[in-house]
Amino acid sequence: MSAWLAKPVLEGELVRLRPFCEEDLVPMGRALADPEVLRMTGSVHSPEEAEGRPSVLDEAGVAWYRSRNEAADRLDLALVDRSLGTCVGEAVLNDYDAGNMSCNFRILIGPEGRERGLGTEATRLVVQYGFEMLGLHRVELSAYAFNERALRVYEKVGFRTEGVLREAFRFGESWVDVIIMALLASEWPARRQVTEGTE
Repeated sequence: MSAWLAKPVLEGELVRLRPFCEEDLVPMGRALADPEVLRMTGSVHSPEEAEGRPSVLDEAGVAWYRSRNEAADRLDLALVDRSLGTCVGEAVLNDYDAGNMSCNFRILIGPEGRERGLGTEATRLVVQYGFEMLGLHRVELSAYAFNERALRVYEKVGFRTEGVLREAFRFGESWVDVIIMALLASEWPARRQVTEGTE
């Protein structure tokens, strides 16, 4: 667990991933209230539910982000857009399974950080850290089928689709598939070369 307590700073050309600090509370509040973030994370089940959310973290949310740097079994990093110098989201390794040396990956980017390659670079940096510094064997994730942008990012980094949870999520009048993907440590060296060559 000690390796997980050491919260790194991961530097890319576009992003800096670092431990959370007080100045991140305001932008994270905005990001978590964004209707697209709410839909893509499965936090709401209709467009109406996604509208009018408070853009300020409540007491529980503030406490959550203040506690991230002491988490002994997960890695939560603020995703900083280097061109803006501010936090625009987060990248997370969680659900650590020590016996199987595996964990889950998730990423959240607010509207200020979209469509500029930040997600691809952040995903690559976190996966690299997971395999090369934390000694993970497997990193897995799930994404809704309508989140085509995220699915393209994950495929670009090297995640492979392993299965589909059919109609596992309801949004409005539609049922949406959940796509299960994973990347293995043995696959990472080749994928790292490919993704670094396309940044």
